[in-house]
Amino acid sequence: MSQLLRAKISALGTYVPPRVLTNADLEKMVETSDEWILQRTGIRERHIVDKGVATSDLGAAAAKRALAALRMDPSEIEAIVVGTVTPDMLFPSTACLIQHKLGAKGAWGFDLSAACSAFVYALQTGSQFIATGAHKKVLVVGSDVMSSIIDYTDRATCILFGDGAGAAVLSVARDDEPGIIDFTHEIDGTGGQALCMPAGGSRLPASHETIDKRLHYVKQDGQTVFKFAVKKNEEIALRLLERNGLTGADLDLYCSHQANRRIIEATANRLGLSPDKVIINLERYGNTTGATIPLALADARREGHLKRGDLVLLASVGAGFTAGSILLRWSL
Repeated sequence: MSQLLRAKISALGTYVPPRVLTNADLEKMVETSDEWILQRTGIRERHIVDKGVATSDLGAAAAKRALAALRMDPSEIEAIVVGTVTPDMLFPSTACLIQHKLGAKGAWGFDLSAACSAFVYALQTGSQFIATGAHKKVLVVGSDVMSSIIDYTDRATCILFGDGAGAAVLSVARDDEPGIIDFTHEIDGTGGQALCMPAGGSRLPASHETIDKRLHYVKQDGQTVFKFAVKKNEEIALRLLERNGLTGADLDLYCSHQANRRIIEATANRLGLSPDKVIINLERYGNTTGATIPLALADARREGHLKRGDLVLLASVGAGFTAGSILLRWSL
């Protein structure tokens, strides 16, 4: 067997819609308060699309920014992997729609559903096409319009989510270049009912009953999700570090899925990380599901906390349950 190649992130682009929904706005919609939301989640505001704007629109906007950073023609893209839980429609795939919006003629692609772990799953899937030599340029997108499936009468969920997208171009790393090192992903279907959208699939197709019962919105058992996320974030991160002979002290940046400040800080503390090695930006975006990690990486770069060669650990836990972690050396 020939030796596997290594993938690197060659470009990163992000996009959030301009309209902002603040905690003060939510106070007028449901029984909540800015203080209550901040104390429990760390979120101050989130970006929300205007009517008619879909996941493919956000994903294409982020992808265009990534391509522009490389001055890369869309025709050079060979494959597109889109991580999303809010596709424009059940079919065709959002990857098809983004491919068309970009004019990426000749590319193939598909959607990947892993909820909040979508970006790390898509990133690792895309890197395998590079590693095997099947492709030289792969576009990975994490994009979600969570406002399309949020019940704004349910204060337990409507305070959490926002809309956004991130895109990365993957290419082959030379032997002397930083790139993706290792990963570990897993799923645990016993947690499926703790965070889900009950209706709209083959088990409960849309009907008057499902609409009346508001089953086409996100439903969450907050305590169950919180406990699993804290436990699994630490467990999966330690597993990956130990497998590579590393500890938290070796990391330059810990970039977690941005769902809840308390979850991120609990994991960081257990890994022995100082605050300057942890990126938390959910106060500005909320939980954008597939977009949180690229948005956080972009902010870390912009704020000077992430530079070429830095050792970075990505981690996420999402509905399913899904969990994933990627170890890489930053290549931008």
